[in-house]
Parts: sequence; C-alpha cells; structure tokens
Amino acid sequence: MAAELSTGLICSAGIYKRKPAVSMLIVKMGGSFYKKATGTIIFSCYDVEKILEAIEQSVKTGEGTTIICNSKGVNDRGELVAEFDFTWSFKARQ
Repeated sequence: MAAELSTGLICSAGIYKRKPAVSMLIVKMGGSFYKKATGTIIFSCYDVEKILEAIEQSVKTGEGTTIICNSKGVNDRGELVAEFDFTWSFKARQ
C-alpha cells in the first residue's frame, strides 16, 4: 500500500484541479521482494517528470495514456527491501 501511495500521490497532484479533468486508474502492478521488511520501510518514486508528461499528452490528444511508475522500498540501513511497478492510466474528460 505504501508503494502504491508513493506513485499515486504524484499522479493525484498532477491531475488536481486540471481543466479538463483527468481520471487516473491503476491497470497493472507487479512487485519483487528482496529482504525481510523489518523496522521502518520508506517507499520512494522519482518518476515525476514521466507522470506529468503522460498527463499532458492525454490532455493534448484526448486519448488515454499509460505509464509505468517504479517505487523502491528501503529499510533504515538504506538496503533495498522491495520494488514495485504500477501501470497508471490517465484519460482527459472532454
């Protein structure tokens, strides 16, 4: 859930109060686990530019767009614990 949130917040921020409105939906997800998750795990996504470009493309073309966003989870020692890919779909409502 935290991994999805790390990508979804960026998507939500990109469509917030857009004119025309843009819908967003996860259409696929996959993940890999590398270590046992103990302690605090922080998930991060750095695909901001790709997400904003996909939203803009949907608004300009009126067509749906999809993008794969990656989220990595690290423990308090900086070790990679898990990694998830979420495919988000955007569609401008016209």
